[in-house]
Amino acid sequence: MDYAAIIQILDSSIRLMTPLLLACLAGLYSERAGVFDIGLEGKMLMAAFTSAAVAAITGNVWLGLMAGIIGSLVLSLIHGLASISFRGNQLISGVAINFLAAGLTVLLGQRIFGLGGRTPSLSGDGRFSEITLPFAATLRDLPVIGPIYAELISGHTLLVYVAFLFVPLTWWVLYRTRFGLRLRAVGENPASVDTAGVSVARLRFAAVMICGVLCGIAGAYLATGLSAGFVKDMTAGRGFIALAALIFAKWRPWYALLATFLFGVMEAIANYYPNLQIGPLTIPSMFMSALPYILTVIILAGFVGRAIPPRAGGEPYVKER
Repeated sequence: MDYAAIIQILDSSIRLMTPLLLACLAGLYSERAGVFDIGLEGKMLMAAFTSAAVAAITGNVWLGLMAGIIGSLVLSLIHGLASISFRGNQLISGVAINFLAAGLTVLLGQRIFGLGGRTPSLSGDGRFSEITLPFAATLRDLPVIGPIYAELISGHTLLVYVAFLFVPLTWWVLYRTRFGLRLRAVGENPASVDTAGVSVARLRFAAVMICGVLCGIAGAYLATGLSAGFVKDMTAGRGFIALAALIFAKWRPWYALLATFLFGVMEAIANYYPNLQIGPLTIPSMFMSALPYILTVIILAGFVGRAIPPRAGGEPYVKER
């Protein structure tokens, strides 16, 4: 493998890890507050459809992004009402959201566009374009550093850079602000937070809504940045991969960056080498395409018992009288 191939794989890894990173951070906020969210997949899928549909109709990608966030927030509100207000089972609520999004996106897509659940292809102002950073063309021919800056760092859409900025922002919010301290506390010991006069339900709703915003951006990126429109089930399990990455990252933002990058690299290698040749052995394309999902199973099997989730996670809080 030459240097150019490595740069191409890493460049593709960054693009592919972006929705995983956003969804992983979304789950981090929610689960740190004690609300497990299996519905990341459904929220991303709904956001992908609403963003692509609005962008296709209006020709404006920013309106599409707003629609994607709103679509995800609606499902987050449903999840919050079911799991926080009505104290329902959080896992069942998340699964229901996934089923709802999978069916509703196809139904609405067929009803609005009549393309079998797809949206029309996006182009021009209907999708995010790549951003060329300053001096990228000038530095391109420099050895080693040039390709890294011109091809690896430059040339991504705005939402890629936004996703990476959310990592230090999430770390700062969780570990350097009063809101973050209370958010982490409500996921560990909600009774103590309630005793201090802070509303447990309000904090958990805030976390679930932040989760909805990040899932909305992730879904919008899938449909208007990474792709050029919506197709049925286009999230392809990314919400579940993000959950596996979150467990692997032990619910920490910087570890989440590394974990999602690992998944991105696996998918990029699978795309770059559909039939990998190792000496006399040829690895078939089906196995290469399954690499990210195989890694998900390995992580879930090997790290679930070792990664310790928030102690109050998954349990509805009942105020003591």
